[in-house]
Amino acid sequence: MTAESATRQPRETASSVPTATEPRLIPFITQRKGEEAAPDNLVIFRHASGPRLYYRDEDPRDRPMRGILWARCGFNPTDRHGMPTGEPQWKLMHPYRQMMTMQSLRCQVCGGNARTPLGFIFLAGPKDEDPTQSAIYTNQPPVCTKHARAAAALCPHLEKDPMVFLARSAPLYGVGGVIYGLNADNQVHVVHRPDHALPLAHPNIPTLLASQLVRRLSSFRVLDLGELMRGLQLTA
Repeated sequence: MTAESATRQPRETASSVPTATEPRLIPFITQRKGEEAAPDNLVIFRHASGPRLYYRDEDPRDRPMRGILWARCGFNPTDRHGMPTGEPQWKLMHPYRQMMTMQSLRCQVCGGNARTPLGFIFLAGPKDEDPTQSAIYTNQPPVCTKHARAAAALCPHLEKDPMVFLARSAPLYGVGGVIYGLNADNQVHVVHRPDHALPLAHPNIPTLLASQLVRRLSSFRVLDLGELMRGLQLTA
């Protein structure tokens, strides 16, 4: 994923086929029916440093990292395993769970620790990225060893043969979202929907409503899924 494409609409995933004894596996980051976006409820106040976007009734949870305002979305109850409940909306990533897993480098499928002995596993479609690039930008959280194959099977775009980026370094890069401003009547409205991630130090961050966190893979190896599995077996 290039920096310019890092905030495009998440690709559709598909449900796995459950067995008679196993429940259907649904990724932790998938938004569920009932987890609807909250009304905008936005205002812009002018400061000496420039305009800044707020929720009228915001609290600290609305700015979960680096003071950036995050898109609100409902949360369904969780099951006994701590996983969200409700019918999956396969085309959507829950903005807060995407941020949580990407910020803490946790598995997008189970929400557990995604660190492996070889590094962090990031997946992309077989034709999505140019592996010769020195940096890859992604809004897709990593996967853990246990769920690398499951993630490949769940997403038809990966064609069960994903390009695997095994990253030693994946620093935070920026955020995707919508930039707001004031119109002639001093009302808050959307002024720009960037098709790329904004770096964390970008001057438009104060008036951005963020919905995706993006990392930059800068030290990585490119493998296929089979090579990854064999490498992980050697470290087990």
